[in-house]
Amino acid sequence: MDGIHDMGGMDGFGKVEAEPNEPTFHEQWEGRVMAMVRALGANGGLNIDMQRFSRESLPPVVYLESSYYQKWFLAFEQTLLTRGLVGADEIDKGHALHAGAALPRGPFELKDVARIMTRGSFGREPRSKAAFGVGDRVRTKNIHPATHTRLPRYARGKTGVVERINGCHVFPDTNAVGQGDHPQWLYTVVFDGAELWGPDAAPGLKVSIEAFEPYVEKV
Repeated sequence: MDGIHDMGGMDGFGKVEAEPNEPTFHEQWEGRVMAMVRALGANGGLNIDMQRFSRESLPPVVYLESSYYQKWFLAFEQTLLTRGLVGADEIDKGHALHAGAALPRGPFELKDVARIMTRGSFGREPRSKAAFGVGDRVRTKNIHPATHTRLPRYARGKTGVVERINGCHVFPDTNAVGQGDHPQWLYTVVFDGAELWGPDAAPGLKVSIEAFEPYVEKV
């Protein structure tokens, strides 16, 4: 989707300031938020693309003013409400007031911890042959979807070359809205810097993105 989260190529935000020796979590609550999100995902309540879409949907001011795990928490809270997994009254009181909604894989238990700490594979068996090969010149489509997509705005409507075929994978655009895996071929596409940034690009600059087949067309 087009939103404040898609910041590639945007000006005025300054450079990324890396924190030396940054800890995994700055506060105890951050680890709890991560645990809740992972637990619900493991039990079929949501998937990674739904999580990304919910964070992207935060109001721009909230998104910019929130820390990394604040974004996770606010988006997770909204997801629970919209999917009917908790009630607004329970959020207000801070504890359960009603029977919990059934999840596809049942309640989360201690024995499930090891399973969710290992990320599953997003690779899928192809349903057709890849439409593009290494060396093909392709153009990304100038799309503006209302939901989640992995095609960044700065790379839309640009011409590049397929460098690698990465197999067939879950398609985030459909997975984010509960429409299933809809497996698609995934390509590494390389662009000249000037194609993306114009004449001000550094000489010799190359930029690569991972682009799903529905994002590109042959030149």
